[in-house]
Order: sequence, then C-alpha cells, then structure tokens
Amino acid sequence: MWSAEAVARRVFLRCTALGPLAARGNHSPDPAARQKDRATRPLTLFLCGDVMTGRGIDQVLPHPSDPRLYEQYMQSALGYVDLAEKVNGPIPRAVPFPYIWGDALEEFRRAAPDVRVVNLETSITTSGDWVPKGINYRMHPANTGCLTAAGLDCCVLANNHVLDWGTSGLLETLDSLRNAGLKTSGAGRHLAEAQAPAVVEIAGRGRVLVFAFGSTSSGIPADWAATARRPGVDLLAGLSEETVARIAARVRQHKRPRDIVVASIHWGPNWGYEVPAAHRRFARQLVDEAAVDIVHGHSSHHPMGIEVYRGRPILYGCGDFLNDYEGISGMEEYRGHLSLMYFLRMNPSSGELLELEMRPLEIRRFRLERASRDDARWLRDTLHREGERLGTTVELDDAGTLRLRWE
Repeated sequence: MWSAEAVARRVFLRCTALGPLAARGNHSPDPAARQKDRATRPLTLFLCGDVMTGRGIDQVLPHPSDPRLYEQYMQSALGYVDLAEKVNGPIPRAVPFPYIWGDALEEFRRAAPDVRVVNLETSITTSGDWVPKGINYRMHPANTGCLTAAGLDCCVLANNHVLDWGTSGLLETLDSLRNAGLKTSGAGRHLAEAQAPAVVEIAGRGRVLVFAFGSTSSGIPADWAATARRPGVDLLAGLSEETVARIAARVRQHKRPRDIVVASIHWGPNWGYEVPAAHRRFARQLVDEAAVDIVHGHSSHHPMGIEVYRGRPILYGCGDFLNDYEGISGMEEYRGHLSLMYFLRMNPSSGELLELEMRPLEIRRFRLERASRDDARWLRDTLHREGERLGTTVELDDAGTLRLRWE
C-alpha cells in the first residue's frame, strides 16, 4: 500500500494543480505559480530490462550487419529470423525503425515519462574483432535510429555483451550513441568515463543521475573492467561495504537537491526467481549509505520480485525487454517472451516512490505487442508471489496495467 506520506503528497499535488484554476476560472496561474506547480509535480521514469537489438533483430532492420556468427548453436544471424518465423509467422525486412517497439510506443505516449532508461545489451559496430565467448551481439551503426525512435534518453552499458566485438566495438558503440544524442553510463574509454553518471535534466524540475555497474555474476568477463588506461565497463569488485562506500563517495560528488539517483546493476544469472541475500543487502545499503533512490537490476531473462525499502524501489530483475529468442526452446516455464514496461512516479523533493505501474507486453515477430489478459494475469500472480516475501503485492486493473502495492 502507499504510505500515509505518499497518499498525502498525492492529495496535495492534485489540490495544487486544481486549486488555482478553480479560483481563477479560465485564467492561467501567474508565472510564479506555474513554476511552483511544475517543480512539485512527480517525475516519471521509464525503466526496463535488457534491450538486445543485435543478431536477428539487426537483420530485419534497414541496414543489417554481416550475419556471420561464431556460435556453436547458430552460424548465421538469419537463423534466428527463421526460428521466429516458424513460430509466429513472416517478419518483414528493412522494417522502419519504430517497428520493433510496436505497442510500447502508445504506452510511452500514454505515460509520458520524463526519462527513459534501458540496458542496451548489444554492441553497435561493424567491427569483426569477435570475442570467443559463445554469443556475440552486434547491430550495425546505421541502425542506431531504432533506439532514438523510442525516444530513449540513456543506454546503460555495464553488461556482458557491450564488448562482444572487442575494444574497437565498444568505442564505436560509444561514438554511435553519442552521435545519436543518447547518454550512456557504465562503460567508457577509461575508468573515469565508465564511472561517470549519465545526467538527464528535466527543465525546472530536477535531474536524474544514472550510475551503472556490472557484476561478474552476470557473465561479464573480469578483464572487461575499465582501467585508467583501458576501455571497458564499470565492474564491481564485489558487493562489500567497501564497494558501497566508494559508490557513496561518487554519488555525493554529483547529487544535488531534487536529483533522483538510479543505480543500474547487471547482476545474477539469467534464470530463477531467488534473490540472493547479498543482492538484497547491497541494494539496501545503496539506499542507506549512498543516497540511491532507485535500484534498477537486470540480467534475468524474466521479471523478478520487487521491494520498496524506505520508500525506494528495488527492482531485482526487470527481465528481457526485447530480444530475438522466439523459437528457442527451453525454460518455457518462465515465459521469457513476456516483457514489462516499468513506469515509476517519484517525488523529486524526497526521492520516494509514489506509484509504480507496469505494462505487460509480448515479443512477437521481433516486435512488442500487448500481452493477452491471461499472460497479464500470469505476470501478476508471479510478481505477487515473489513480491510477498519482499513486502509487496501486485494488482491487475481492467486496463491491463499491473500496479505495485507496498506497506
């Protein structure tokens, strides 16, 4: 349930928004009143899990890469297109950039988030310097428009695929995203750049700071860690109190009043609902010691339980959002084809969560479509079951939206 403070705040915001208009009839509030109203409105953030626009998805975009792969399972990215078509029917080629987002675009229009953050698990490069690690994700730089088509603000890069095509692939990824006007966090040309937060300004209302970290528990090779002289990702040395203290020092350098701080962490295995005790302890310490307002966890291929600690949301695993896994058998019990859009409404003054709603989607023909009512119920039941041990419950409304409740 909402806390008493959150409920009071929502009532205050509604009264603030309606009061001046009611008193003045059709006249607009004075500029000072408008500015105050704007400053007190909640900030809405969109978060999701892994966005994997490489491999099969890259092949149906307007500028496909060389489809050659170096996997034991598949030697051509076109093979993943074939698998998907066998399950869900023909997929058009050279699709326009908005195609892959499908019904998510309407949800963006409805929710109107102030900031949109994704974990981008794809190298954007023409590099042929593949790393022998089993799976290599790559999207052609000319297809970067598929990311801007969704109005994204920040791509988190501290994950186990951003260096799939070597250092040259990472550098081209950074350049491609910068040239597209997208901010990045969690990887860089050197450690200082990898550790720097992405800063998203919301005019007159505050900022969102995104710090991104990777853990070897998600499959990130240890030698991908950025150093003072080597490009790479911001790799956590561990989940110790010392690590928390180092993160806290960095947050203090950047955080101002009315800033919302996101700690985006790529951690844990791909499958399974258990939240390790170390993850829960680390997430809570980030709130207590590092002034983090949102913990954005990812790596799991399916959504995991959610906790709200001291008014701060902890998303332990957001699940895959967009991938080319259609037709791959195994792990069907997790329904990995289902995705969630997380819309978090935050109080910029206190940093507390006011509301969290989730929109269920399904990946079909490399495109996001609204999930069926049955699938939405399954997601509700799963998140409810996993959240109960974390102090949260989930409801499904008539419009198909999942809503988080907490004590």
